[in-house]
Amino acid sequence: MSIVMPCLNEAGCLPVCIANAREALAMIRERHGLEGEIVIADNGSTDGSQEIAARLGARVAPVAERGYGAALIGGGIAAQGRYIIFGDADGSYDFREAVAMVGTLVDGADMCMGSRFQGGIARGAMPWKNRYIGNPALTGLLNLFFRSGIDDAHCGLRAITRDAFLALRLNSGGMEFASEMVIKASLRKFRIAEVPATLSPDLRDRPPHLRPWRDGWRHLRYLLMLSPTWTFGVPGLAAIGLGLTVLAVALLHFFGLFAGPGPFGASWTIVAGFLVTCGHFAAIMALAMHLHGVREGYRLLRPSVRRIAPLLNLETMLSVGLVLIAASILGFAAIGWRWSADNFASLPSVLPLVLTAVAGAVGLQTVLGGFAMAILSGHAPRFVREDRGSARQEGAEAPTA
Repeated sequence: MSIVMPCLNEAGCLPVCIANAREALAMIRERHGLEGEIVIADNGSTDGSQEIAARLGARVAPVAERGYGAALIGGGIAAQGRYIIFGDADGSYDFREAVAMVGTLVDGADMCMGSRFQGGIARGAMPWKNRYIGNPALTGLLNLFFRSGIDDAHCGLRAITRDAFLALRLNSGGMEFASEMVIKASLRKFRIAEVPATLSPDLRDRPPHLRPWRDGWRHLRYLLMLSPTWTFGVPGLAAIGLGLTVLAVALLHFFGLFAGPGPFGASWTIVAGFLVTCGHFAAIMALAMHLHGVREGYRLLRPSVRRIAPLLNLETMLSVGLVLIAASILGFAAIGWRWSADNFASLPSVLPLVLTAVAGAVGLQTVLGGFAMAILSGHAPRFVREDRGSARQEGAEAPTA
């Protein structure tokens, strides 16, 4: 059992935190029969925190890279326990509450989160904008994007098996580490438990390292970076659907299937072409980023993508793209011939020109997207390799504890 605390100039808080962690280890030993250690992941303290920690019997793990996440990752790698508890070294968390977390891990969970909204937040322990705006909003988006099913994604007290921690391959150096850990565990379908945790005012005599607006933005951008479905896929499909609807109605009027003036004139058909082109690019980005996540090991291949895996290769993308480009060239040639035959008079409708331009743009994007996905797949013409995806999926669904 390892209790890991990130530390940057916490000399005034360490004695209390280490004593509290020792009480927690004694309770864990009594209930679960696990021996334990305390690891102080020091991030370059200059106030003697290292000497204090060593004198109090903790093991100091120096972490050169600065940042909250970097310190926790370094401490987690240095930890020797089969199970790891992460908690801040400022006295705001009671490590004895992590005993229940260890119980969930022993019972088969891969990770356990503390919930301050279930356990309680003492007066003055959390700014109002964090408590009522930041945390609920970011946790809500995280649950929407990744279906994590937890109510406090940013609690600083959490536990995880060492095998699961290493499997997640975490790399966030800043405060967004808190989101990354939950997101990647959710994407890998790890079993996540949640228990109440209380938050008390910290013991520091200086301002906290947390910067609400800066770190809130860092969390939000991380959610978007790890969710190609919501960042690219949903907006892309919406744009394609809206654009195709406008073009379809315009085509029906162009061929005289609807009487009277149509609702969409030349201006709206141009906008529709723009929407389809941008939506197609976003859809390619969504697929490419999803496959990248699978290759990096923090995401499972979607069943819908697995079903079309035989079609996801460079040759198919090139074939489709080149056909569309050829059709576009022929379309431009036909429009040019018609234009010259009419003594270069203004075209009666821009719709054929818009459709031809869209076909060419979509074809070019398909060709370039094919090469981009081949590069992201390790310079392989097949974008989905069953051996790699299957092995990772099996490893993700049944991590050892």
